[in-house]
Amino acid sequence: MTTALRTHTRSGLMIVMLALFLGISLILATGMGYIAIAPGDVLVILCDAVRGAVNSIDPLYQSVVLEVRLPRILTSAAVGFGLAVSGAVFQGLLLNPLADPFTLGVSSGAAFGAALALLLGLTFLGPTTLCLMAFLGAILTLLAVIAMSGRDGEFAPTNLILSGVIVSAILSAGISFIKYMADERVAAIVFWLMGSFVSRTWLDATLTGVTALLGFCLCLYFSRDLNIMSLGARSARSLGVDTGRVRLVLLLTASLISAVCVSVSGIIGFVGLIIPHLMRFVVGPDNRWLLPASGLGGAILLLLADTLTRAVLPNEVPIGVLTALIGGPVFCWIFTRTRTRSGRRYD
Repeated sequence: MTTALRTHTRSGLMIVMLALFLGISLILATGMGYIAIAPGDVLVILCDAVRGAVNSIDPLYQSVVLEVRLPRILTSAAVGFGLAVSGAVFQGLLLNPLADPFTLGVSSGAAFGAALALLLGLTFLGPTTLCLMAFLGAILTLLAVIAMSGRDGEFAPTNLILSGVIVSAILSAGISFIKYMADERVAAIVFWLMGSFVSRTWLDATLTGVTALLGFCLCLYFSRDLNIMSLGARSARSLGVDTGRVRLVLLLTASLISAVCVSVSGIIGFVGLIIPHLMRFVVGPDNRWLLPASGLGGAILLLLADTLTRAVLPNEVPIGVLTALIGGPVFCWIFTRTRTRSGRRYD
């Protein structure tokens, strides 16, 4: 067996293991909470719902699983999947190990749109208004960054990063001003900024899941080009890659995934930053394996974090706070290990 075949086999097995772990975690998380439900009962409820059969389990359990817990759990997994895939794409696209879904200011734009909606008390679409305003803020921010950085048609990584920093700084100032003006609504703004999956619905789960999966498929289609672009723009062009077109497509796709995820969940950091680095230890740098592994890893992380704050801790903690508490030490460990490997390599 050749080295390449062994590597592909190992990467494929790791992805299968991650998918199995995610499936088991979904079942166990659905049964955890104030009303404990056995995993076997959860499976029966889900199977009956899929077949449209009459449920043989307590109707209360059915209501808890299908109407309360499952939409929230699937939303958290879909958001984690989308943010991690976007993070892996941005790190490969911008050739920057510190890049994440929020590097281009998407999170700041979403936060500004949501804060503005809360300040003005906009409710023209009911509860969906907040998500819509956050999404519009993220998209307008993305368009501004592209307009600032894409004059040469190549969307150079340095220009994209600097444009994102500039726009983020302006929007952060706007958010601070909105919080100053908000008075009694400032608590709602701060709560949204810290991220939460409270009261998520099937609409949220469907919207986030479909967007994340479609975006992932498109990113995976360009994974070979993304591998080649890691050699540098000049080398990629010499190998026949249209770097401007590929960079624009991946930039728009990853940013749209991030915008939808952030509009549903609020600001959740570290997922798109640490998961791709962690998965590189597992499956290597090949984006054909890194993208699916990152998506599954991000889904697992946010699912476990949301289950911890929902069903284990005595009081629910904003999910963004919990991911920062988890992600900070993990990223320090990754940095230390990478630095140690680099030191050994060049000693």
